[in-house]
Amino acid sequence: MDLKGKVDALLGREGGFSNDPNDKGNWYLGKLEGTMWGITAAVARSFGYTGPMNMMPRDTAVSIYQQRYWFGVKFDQIAAIDDRLAERLFDIGVNAGQATGVQFLQRALNTLNHGGKDFPDLSVDGGVGAVTLGALKGFVAQRGQQGRDVLFFMVASLHSVFYVVAAENRPANEDFEFGWQVNRAMNGVRV
Repeated sequence: MDLKGKVDALLGREGGFSNDPNDKGNWYLGKLEGTMWGITAAVARSFGYTGPMNMMPRDTAVSIYQQRYWFGVKFDQIAAIDDRLAERLFDIGVNAGQATGVQFLQRALNTLNHGGKDFPDLSVDGGVGAVTLGALKGFVAQRGQQGRDVLFFMVASLHSVFYVVAAENRPANEDFEFGWQVNRAMNGVRV
């Protein structure tokens, strides 16, 4: 799927305007501003949008998704190795933080490297650099499609646990747990 398709799919999952007071992402500088197309007021303001969040144009959200959440974290380079994984990391980055999905990937690769025999352990820093890309390329070259599937499932599983912990640590997040699991963690997972 091309980037436009990925962004369109993400916009479909994010929906339009939300101003649920229990969602921390809807607050900006102590004020309930809401999110539009999944973009928080903090992010929108950092990209120069100054209007009401419920009026933010779709094109503004598309531009932010492409700049900050795709190219800004080098998911285009991961897509060149494994497009489905890149799309998953893109989704995680939007909903759970840009570095979070990459950290899931780095953790998974560290447990799949045969104690450092296949490639050295990665620093779990959430950055997509030459070492992470090299480890991913090497793993995929060695393990093929089955390896891609295992890695995708491991990242999706860590994503699921991330939301469980979020709800355990902040009971107000229980309002969102089922939706997070269905629309995010299970997205693309065959059950």
